[in-house]
Order: sequence, then structure tokens, then C-alpha cells
Amino acid sequence: MHERSSVADLANQLRRELDRYSPGEKLPSSRALVDRFRVSPVTVSRALAQLAAEGLVVTRPGAGAFRARQRESAVSSGDTSWQEVALSADGAADLVPRSVDASGVLVSLAAPPPGVVEFNGGYLHTSLQPERAMAAALSRAGRRPGAWGRPPMEGLPELREWFARSVGGAITAAEVLITAGGQSALTTALRALAPPGTAVLVESPTYPGMLAIARAAGLRPVPVPVDADGVRPALLADAFRATGARVFVCQPLFQNPTGAVLAPERRGEVLRIARAAGAFVVEDDFVRRLVHEDSGPLPAPLAADDPDGVVVHVCSLTKATSPSFRVSALAARGPVLERLRAIQVVDTFFVPRPLQEAALELVGSPAWPRHLRAVSAELKVRRDAMTSALRLHLPEVSLPHIPSGGYHLWLRLPEGTDESALTSAALRAGVAITPGRPYFSAEPPAAHLRLSFAAVGGVGEIAEGVRRLRSACAEVRGGRP
Repeated sequence: MHERSSVADLANQLRRELDRYSPGEKLPSSRALVDRFRVSPVTVSRALAQLAAEGLVVTRPGAGAFRARQRESAVSSGDTSWQEVALSADGAADLVPRSVDASGVLVSLAAPPPGVVEFNGGYLHTSLQPERAMAAALSRAGRRPGAWGRPPMEGLPELREWFARSVGGAITAAEVLITAGGQSALTTALRALAPPGTAVLVESPTYPGMLAIARAAGLRPVPVPVDADGVRPALLADAFRATGARVFVCQPLFQNPTGAVLAPERRGEVLRIARAAGAFVVEDDFVRRLVHEDSGPLPAPLAADDPDGVVVHVCSLTKATSPSFRVSALAARGPVLERLRAIQVVDTFFVPRPLQEAALELVGSPAWPRHLRAVSAELKVRRDAMTSALRLHLPEVSLPHIPSGGYHLWLRLPEGTDESALTSAALRAGVAITPGRPYFSAEPPAAHLRLSFAAVGGVGEIAEGVRRLRSACAEVRGGRP
């Protein structure tokens, strides 16, 4: 059983048994719970911490856990209906509404119930994360001289240098800012480059988190279609002319969700089109370190071939490590760098120094290349297992592209399929999937699904998940095979 499932199961069991104890009465010791439920001490500790967070128990170091005393009834919450008017009054009719729809992001962040196969996850399964290496790096980092002091607001020089080398080209450490995860870096970039109420060009389909960022900033996402070779340059040029946009956001390598890689002949054309429009290209290089074993040499980032400062480059360590290891970088050339820096400082001050020190320890250790090689091999195995299972059990589903990097597959469903109904049926069958609709900023051309093979326990779970998905598909089709 997965650790997360064990914690949830134990917390549920203890929650049901709380009525046996009077308020303030001590619960069984951690050792007794370990013996009774045959779980690890860590599982017991996390389950008790969950109940403590819910206000059901109180933990006292050295004494144990006690049932919490009942709180007095909360006072009246008052009348908050006035906020509907305040939050809707933008002050100018031409501004894009600032309401935020995070549903497309939450699909891949929310943990499914215990026993459900997680095909909707956006991060590596715990078995693929370098937990020991990260723990050792964090331990060493905490003992570094000055590790708990205030870091330079741009980031530690050594870490900026490491990211600059990973981008390549003429990018220097002075042109890199350390940020708190890719999502934060993308938010900073859009706030720096596009004023509220204007258009921003995005790939179609694209990462729902990008659409959420744009809309939350008061921007209007305008889709530019992607095919097997990445964004289509002629349509990109048309979109710039039609909208007057000054920003285009793209993922040239293993695009999310299609897995496409921008073709060599299109790379220079995209930069030329943006430069002619007086626009920036925000390059989200999010999974360069999740390449599959059979991929062959990777193209350099667009930023490495950009002497004119057209590209604002975003890259991160999070996808290749853990969702909690939120260390990333923004790289840019020219006056825009100062604006990016100013917005980041206003928003977050700086990334905590212990985390930056831990990142340096991790990427400088022998465990780092070993981890990347192991993940590269395992992702290929999982990709092939999911592809084979889909072809065997769901041959009616179209799989137009098999990526050689990243952590998911993009499926086109048969015409007339109801994505929402299928998503609900799949969850009833015990598998969590991601519908395609949130990946489109306008009307989608067809129904799609994105299935992740990185967030599950292994190939056995992949096979079981696809079998459950087949049952869900049969249910949606009215029982037809």
C-alpha cells in the first residue's frame, strides 16, 4: 500500500474511534498504534498530525496525543455578500474580468481517494523521487555557513551559474533569477511583459495553469494551434497581426499536453516572427530533465539561440525531483531583466536560502546524474506499458503522438464522447483522469484525455488503470464493448 493511502486509512480509523475517549483523554501511544495497525512510525506520526490539523487531537511532545476539547460554537460569520460587488467591479469596461478559475490546475494537484489509480498526476510518484538524495542535500545545506541568513534577492551566485550553464548559449549567471517554482516564474513573466486587458498568445492546446495565470492577471489568452512539429508559424504571425499581442508563451520541448517538440526549421522562424512583432517569447522548458531513455540528443533551449533578448526562459528542478522542491529560474537579456527582478522582489522577496543551498548540494552530488538516468529509463518503460495497454484495451482511442520525454500521453477520444461523463465514470471505476477541455482557451476541436504515467506506482498499476478506464468507456457508451 502506498504511504499516502496508509496515512489516510489510519487517520479515518482513528477518527471513527475518537468517541471512545473523553475530551482531554490520552490516545494509545504511537508504539501501540504501530503494533495494532501494522504500519510504520512515520505513518502513525502523519495520521496524528492530520487529525491535529483538523482540531480533533492535540499532540504534546514527550507526552503523546490527546482528544481535543470541544470548541465553543462559532459566532455569526456576518454578511459577506457585499464582496460579490467589490470583486466584480473592475473599474473599466474594457478590462478582462479578474475572476480566477483554478479547476484545470486542481485536477492535477488534488490527490485522488485511496485505491484510485492516479492517471491525473503532474509529478513523479514517490518511488521515482530522489528522496534520500534530497534529504541528504537538505541536511548538508542546513549546516553550510550562513545557510539561514538572507540570500541575494536574485539568488545564490553559484546556483544562478548552474542554471546559466544548463540553458547554454551566451546566457550568463547575471542574466538569471532564482524563483520559487515554474508556476511562480511564469506568473512573474506575464505580469512583467503584458499589461492587464491585453492579449497573450498561447499554444492550443496548452497547460491549464498558464491559462489560469493569464486570466488571473487580467489578460486575454489567444490560441495558436499546435501540430506534431509544435506551434504553426504562419498562424503565429497571423495571431500577432490580429491581436497586437506582445507576448507568446510556448513549450518547445515535449509540449504539455501534446508532447510535441518544436521542429528545427520552425525554431528560428518563431523567433523571427516574434522579433518582427516587437514581442517576447516566454519559453517554458519544464521537462527537459524528464527525457526518456530512447530520445536521442535534445535541441538546445530557444534562449540559447537568441542574442537579441526575445526569449524569457523558464526552467525548474521541481518536475524532476518533488512537488515540494520548488526551485526554478528565469533567464532574460536586456532591460526586461530588471522588470522581472522588481516584480519578483515585490511578490516574494526571495527564495528561502536553505532551499537554494539544498538545490546546490543536490545537483552537485553524484546522486543527481544517477537519479536522472534512473528516471529516464523508468519513464520509457512506463510510457511503453501505457501505450501497449491502450492499444490492447482501447483501440478506438487515437494516440497521434508518442513522446520521447515528459510524463503523459495525449489521447483523442472517439467523436461524440462526453469528456465530463467519462471522467466521472472513470472515477467510479477507480481511476482518475484529466479531461482535455481545460487545455483549450477556446472551443476544442474534439474530446481529449491526458493520462499521466509518472504519478502511479509502476507498470502493474498502469495496466490496471487502463482496464478500469475501459470499463468506464463501456459505461459511457451504454454498455457497448
